[in-house]
Amino acid sequence: MRLRPTPPGRFGAAELRLALAAPRPAAGLTSEWRLVDGLRTHTRRAAGPGGDAPPVVLVHGLAVSHRYLTPLAVALATTHPVYAPDLPGFGLTEHPERAYDVSGHAAFLAAWLDTYRMPPVCLVGHSFGAEVAAALAARRPEAVRALVLAGPTTDPTARSRTGQVGRWLVDTLREAPMQAPILLRDVWDARPWRVYATLTHSVRNPVEQDLARVTAPTLVVAGTRDPVVPPAWRRQVTRLVPDARPVDVSGAAHNVATTAPRQVADAIRALLAPEPAKVVPCASATRRSGPPEAGSAAF
Repeated sequence: MRLRPTPPGRFGAAELRLALAAPRPAAGLTSEWRLVDGLRTHTRRAAGPGGDAPPVVLVHGLAVSHRYLTPLAVALATTHPVYAPDLPGFGLTEHPERAYDVSGHAAFLAAWLDTYRMPPVCLVGHSFGAEVAAALAARRPEAVRALVLAGPTTDPTARSRTGQVGRWLVDTLREAPMQAPILLRDVWDARPWRVYATLTHSVRNPVEQDLARVTAPTLVVAGTRDPVVPPAWRRQVTRLVPDARPVDVSGAAHNVATTAPRQVADAIRALLAPEPAKVVPCASATRRSGPPEAGSAAF
């Protein structure tokens, strides 16, 4: 399946079919299961083009799964191996009896990295997944080469279940309607009680403490029409992380990783691109008149 580039904020029938395809292969994405921390865990993955490009791990939000991140996975797979695991109780991963809090999900994700024997990864967390990614980056800095916080929650000015649900309802009016079947499928798989419990964990999570401990180079990505992550909170997140810079995607709402995959993928590639080699002048070089001698360097 080949996806056509679409303007930010769009999500069409081709993207929907791709999102709901698992466990069938589609657009270079395949499914696999491994036992992680005692749970049969599903991961949607793309092998990438080969070479030594660092892997990118996509971490979904609290009511969803790998499904809505598949457009971003496909966009990144031309240059990087990509993995989108379903967290415990979500998507196609086994259901534990309880709903994990942020620390529990971060510990599980660390165990997932160990199971896959990953080198340092680029960790991309969206919404509640950004909280999990920040917690892991703070606790296991050696495992995280770079961090992307896309639509990070939770803004302290609306740190309550009522505040977050209210903002989410506003966001639904700004999102592409074709995403609705994915949300319904994911909530059905997770069960509403687990979504509610995870929301409770999210609004009680002191995310600022983890953000201040992140050492990896970081992008804070948000859609300019995102009511869940308003500009003041984006700026605060960027200030809290020692090495962070903002990326605003015009026209996108909260699900920026879903409806603007090309723009987000380009920002991630720029973050991971090696810095160009710098020519450092030789300290012992002396000025001389006339052209340089054969085999010598001119500074």
